[in-house]
Amino acid sequence: MSNSYFNFKQFSIKQERSAFKVGTDSVVLGAYMDITGAKRILDIGTGTGLLALMAAQKSSADIIALEADRDSCNQAIENFAASRWSDRLTAINQRIQEFPGIGEKFDVIVSNPPYFSNSLKNPDSRKASSRHNDSLSFVELVQAVGKFLSAHGRFWVIIPANEAGKMVNAAEKIPLYPEKMLKIYPKPNSRVSRIIYSFSSNKRDIFEEEITVEEATRHHYTAKYRELTKDFYL
Repeated sequence: MSNSYFNFKQFSIKQERSAFKVGTDSVVLGAYMDITGAKRILDIGTGTGLLALMAAQKSSADIIALEADRDSCNQAIENFAASRWSDRLTAINQRIQEFPGIGEKFDVIVSNPPYFSNSLKNPDSRKASSRHNDSLSFVELVQAVGKFLSAHGRFWVIIPANEAGKMVNAAEKIPLYPEKMLKIYPKPNSRVSRIIYSFSSNKRDIFEEEITVEEATRHHYTAKYRELTKDFYL
């Protein structure tokens, strides 16, 4: 998915200037998240604008998308302007830690955050910040969510499976509690690579699901993955 553009059923993504390219993580998150009835949505770290555009396709909500990297934000602005939902999409070049949002509350907050906490950084600082969570730690992320999420809102996020405990522990201090989780397996017989969580302020039993992305052969997608993403992929 590293082409300079990527065509979906109802919109296209240009990504030649974005530090964060279209990837399976965001596609699965955008397809899986339940945003029924949402009137206001916040996308933290929008990159190309993919998650915001998927949310716009799935809802009638007004969507604010924050992106710290200027070139990526400009790319998202371009992608929003070219879409049929341009009047409901706003991209802002700002870190969530600096977003004033005075009195603003959102029914849904979604994020595919940077997540490599203990690995060698890419010498390209823009690519490094899109992947390393020293630019946005899980603690900072959930603190922002706690500030801007409405009383009955939902926070949707995708993280590496080995970081799940950190995210859940950070969220419970807000307090936010996981209510849904989707375990993502890259291939049959592989380990869980990613987990999608839905958090809310209500503590309840977690509803768990799982999905395998590919069959044993690369680019041969499972029936469950094709069904999940059918409204988006051509």
